Amino acid sequence: MVDVDVVTAKLAELARRIARVRSNVRSTKEQLAADLDALELVSFNLMLAVQTCVDVASHVIADEGLAPAPTIADSFRRLAEHGVISSATAAALARAGAFRNVVAHGYATIDVAAVHAASTAGVVDLESFQREVAGWLTGRSRG
Repeated sequence: MVDVDVVTAKLAELARRIARVRSNVRSTKEQLAADLDALELVSFNLMLAVQTCVDVASHVIADEGLAPAPTIADSFRRLAEHGVISSATAAALARAGAFRNVVAHGYATIDVAAVHAASTAGVVDLESFQREVAGWLTGRSRG
């Protein structure tokens, strides 16, 4: 059974990371590119936000006795298969996982356009994950 306190703490951490992204993002990708500190803060907090989602997914999968997921994307798909999150959120978080890998491992120079898109439109997917997991937890506690 999922440790509600652990998942709740992770969701609070996710909320803090999202707030950091929102407070440091700039209106345009050009403004973000011109402010290296903001670009790095946004990139780092996006990476940590996605990692927090991965941690939540791993925790739920392990505690619920679900089949282990071999990849980050599969972790989110596994949650969708078991009604924790929607398939749309799972697909979005699978893409976010790929973004996280690029930032975490420095596969290339920072793609400012991708960071800006993730910090504006993409952050909504992180919020959907947070809301859906919280709803799932609430539904389980009533059941």
